[in-house]
Amino acid sequence: MSLVTEPAYAHGTPSRTAVLLVNLGTPAAPDSRSVRRFLREFLSDPRVVEIPRFLWAPILYGLILPFRSRKSAAKYQAIWSERGSPLMFYSEQQALLLRGYLGQRGVDIDVALAMRYGEPSVASVLRRLRACHTDRILVLPMYPQYSATTTASVFDAVADELQTMRNVPAMRWVKNFHDDPGYIGALRRSVQDHWSKFGRLEKGDKLVISFHGIPKRSLMLGDPYHCECQKTGRLLAESLELDPGDCLVTFQSRFGRAEWLQPYTAPSLCQMAAEGVRRVDVICPGFATDCLETLEEIAIEARQLFLDAGGKQFHAIACLNDSPVFISALAQLVEQQMQGWPMPSTARPDLERRELDAKKSRERARLLGAQN
Repeated sequence: MSLVTEPAYAHGTPSRTAVLLVNLGTPAAPDSRSVRRFLREFLSDPRVVEIPRFLWAPILYGLILPFRSRKSAAKYQAIWSERGSPLMFYSEQQALLLRGYLGQRGVDIDVALAMRYGEPSVASVLRRLRACHTDRILVLPMYPQYSATTTASVFDAVADELQTMRNVPAMRWVKNFHDDPGYIGALRRSVQDHWSKFGRLEKGDKLVISFHGIPKRSLMLGDPYHCECQKTGRLLAESLELDPGDCLVTFQSRFGRAEWLQPYTAPSLCQMAAEGVRRVDVICPGFATDCLETLEEIAIEARQLFLDAGGKQFHAIACLNDSPVFISALAQLVEQQMQGWPMPSTARPDLERRELDAKKSRERARLLGAQN
């Protein structure tokens, strides 16, 4: 494996510290070709599909990509906006705002954004950070609950790129933040803000806490995802002072014929409607930003299923996105994880020094592709 070209090291060169936010990714456009390219990369990840390559490849290329790409493209078209992909837009906002919040706290570090699948890739962003003499990187996967299918896959992508570097930066990782008080507080505020607009749940109504599903086999092999989802759900319900019967943790986005984590979201909603539940509010705490799974699968498809089954009111609660409470929680999490690292202060009274720092900051932004 050849090593990438890196900026020449010189004694006295100031080193930088950065946070690397990593989300799942999104197609570049809501068309079949872009979706097919995205799905090919996503479903080729052995962390995502744990089937031997020689068995999986014919299924992926012969059945799934030719048919699923067009169907998925239509779904992406239903949620695409003038700002493009909701996941990309909100992820960029999170990176921008996190940099600002850290600056307000007196911490002068860079915040970069990468996608595990699609662009900007983890590899390309790591190279840009190294070009800016970044020597300390905190990797923050935007998956609150750890799973080998998501968080570990981010670690794989980072490790693959580090193997090409001669001067490897110091690395730290955030494995999960499913029970972080700031994160739980942001979820609570999100639900409370929703209730302030639409009224609190009444007796017999339900708060559905829906997470992305994974195969049950992953749980049996030791993946902690199921337990962390349950803990997030419990802590959120407790913070809202809900009785156990007022809420239900479910799992969505089942793919294939194998058994996945249960109860499944869609059948649970239909059963609730059949049993006389008139209103459900659905929140998806496992998604840091609104995306296909929240805006189309929940807000459109699940809503229609519930209403067709006899339900009367269905509300999809927005993801945390660029919520100030959530960004503040992320800033606090970053500061905690970076303890012991040099944390340059933004408070410098010398005007000439500030102007020089501003010039350097603009140069870093250019090298990072204006991601900060």
